[in-house]
Amino acid sequence: MNSAGALTSRKAGWIRFFSRRAPGEFPTPSLSVFVFLQTLDILTTLIGLQVGAQEASIFIGRLMNIGPIAALLISKIFGVLLVASALKFRRPRVIVFLNYWFALVVGWNLLMILWLELRA
Repeated sequence: MNSAGALTSRKAGWIRFFSRRAPGEFPTPSLSVFVFLQTLDILTTLIGLQVGAQEASIFIGRLMNIGPIAALLISKIFGVLLVASALKFRRPRVIVFLNYWFALVVGWNLLMILWLELRA
């Protein structure tokens, strides 16, 4: 086997190691991951606001006029309604998409907290 074939074989092994599903199979939607990410989003947003960050979302930023906790809870209610609709209409990919989206949001919040703390 030439070195290119060995490299391709090794790469395929890593892909199989990290991906337990068959190629082309969509990840299973997880409601527990959704709830966990929503909780992390609330916590990281509140911590970020305490260290001086501003809300990036225009919608939630405007809701912040009524208070940060109320605004976050209202936005989470919208998220729960979206997930309930996805379940009712049998659209599990919406839940998977939301999980990926909120994982990115939480990661962004953590980066902003770290950046603001290092800058201070």
